[in-house]
Amino acid sequence: MGLFDTVSKLFISGGRFLGLGFARKAQLFTLGGKMGKLLGQSSSGENGVATILVTGGCGFIGSNYVRLVLQQEPNTRVINFDALTYAGNAANLKDCEANPNYRLVVGDIGDRAAVEKVFAEESPNEVVHFAAESHVDRSILDSSPFIRTNVQGTQVMLDVSRVHNIERYVQVSTDEVYGSLGDTGFFTEETPLAPNSPYAASKAASDLLVRSYVHTHRFPAIITRCSNNYGPFQFPEKLIPLFISNLQSDLAVPVYGDGLQVRDWIHVVDHCQGIHAALRKGKVGMVYNLGGLCEKTNMELTKTLIHLLGKPETLIRHVADRPGHDRRYAIDCSLAEKELGWRPTTIFEDGLRETVEWYRENRAWADEIKSGAYRQYYQAQYGHRGM
Repeated sequence: MGLFDTVSKLFISGGRFLGLGFARKAQLFTLGGKMGKLLGQSSSGENGVATILVTGGCGFIGSNYVRLVLQQEPNTRVINFDALTYAGNAANLKDCEANPNYRLVVGDIGDRAAVEKVFAEESPNEVVHFAAESHVDRSILDSSPFIRTNVQGTQVMLDVSRVHNIERYVQVSTDEVYGSLGDTGFFTEETPLAPNSPYAASKAASDLLVRSYVHTHRFPAIITRCSNNYGPFQFPEKLIPLFISNLQSDLAVPVYGDGLQVRDWIHVVDHCQGIHAALRKGKVGMVYNLGGLCEKTNMELTKTLIHLLGKPETLIRHVADRPGHDRRYAIDCSLAEKELGWRPTTIFEDGLRETVEWYRENRAWADEIKSGAYRQYYQAQYGHRGM
């Protein structure tokens, strides 16, 4: 039995793991396999044991990353520092709670005292910084939380990390900082920053803070920028889980404008492998783009989801477009392939099919987190658009 199959039986919700499929990824998590060689050895902290502080580890990408590290590096301690806001769910890592090398610490990256406390108590020697407000639509409604968390919170993390002489620091960012592409071309690490949404602007600002600390303080940081993620445990405000959830209930799905916006899709496991490769093998001061090499229009993706769920296309509802909606994202990740030995391995059609099956099997997970607050947000976001 592969390691992923074993892990997939451990996450308990009513006595079982919230997982289905993904068995073919077992070889990617096998310690003796390709990724074990790729990722190399962890740096050592006190007593020769590496300790990674992961911010935002209860979120979608963060929880998948925490699980990967615990599987891939059984001697590495992982401290998960998460504020448990609406998108952070401790249940995402229920299968890890019994692991002696895992600890969840509830705290806000904007709270310097709380950050200082976890550093003092846990003595991490590496930081992987996921914690962020990340939904474009929410940033359009109110950008204040994005500035506080993404900019000021990152400043706190950098300052405290410097004081505690962190050996490696990875800033997890997004391709949205580059702005929008035309019909051709790709984002490279040399593409100028041109963010078009408050969310993207806040991430660009935090990236520039990281860059300045590398240059001014010789801080050992690396930045990764990814394309659109999909996979298990994604909060249902994002396109794929939102549409799956609506279609399961025979509700209409809101497609912005003409639906021809293009996104590059990467499976969350591929993304997490790229982040960890950057932590282990990346060069200080470098930016690494991590893409899925898979461009799809929103309409193409919508129709694929409808087909996978056996629903009629009459459930598609074109709604008023998002203000300032970027037209196309596409990533050139050849630098990561060259310097990190990383490349996405998930075939999109397989990954999407397995993702749909995961949400089908774990519908209770999504229903539980779609609270009254989520319903209020959904109404504010789509009600005036006729949904």
